[in-house]
Amino acid sequence: MNCPFCRNEESRVVDSRPADEGTAIRRRRECTTCGSRFSTQETAVLSIIKRSGATEPFSREKVINGVRKACQNRPVSDDDLALLAQRVEESLRSTGQAEIEAQEVGMAILSPLRELDEVAYLRYASVYRNFSSLEDFEGEIALLRAIPSEKISESKTQVSSPQLK
Repeated sequence: MNCPFCRNEESRVVDSRPADEGTAIRRRRECTTCGSRFSTQETAVLSIIKRSGATEPFSREKVINGVRKACQNRPVSDDDLALLAQRVEESLRSTGQAEIEAQEVGMAILSPLRELDEVAYLRYASVYRNFSSLEDFEGEIALLRAIPSEKISESKTQVSSPQLK
């Protein structure tokens, strides 16, 4: 790391701490030549490989903008969208890969969007998965109906099991 004051290439780390919700590390450094202190912020770059083969850095804003269209006229706030984008980034980073296919980003959006709003999920999935017929919609709606019934039965089991003991 070059000192911004004297351009010396050597510095020592005085303090490190997480920043930006744990996606970056803020380091306080001291130049070994002039003694000046300065801060740096390090982030692991997450690159998206587009269909054309070009790469670009991951952008939460792009995720939000893409999902916002599916959430039009739905009770979804900007904070909900920001949290969804954060969850998508966290799930992509948890793979441990530095480069992710654009297709995987879309797949990572589906699960948190489904939890957020099922209508928005259906809208997004219909475009993302290229629904071409009424049967595609019916199949997805059937899956949506099946999952909540399982969740309801799970919550009933969790409520009733303490009473059995």
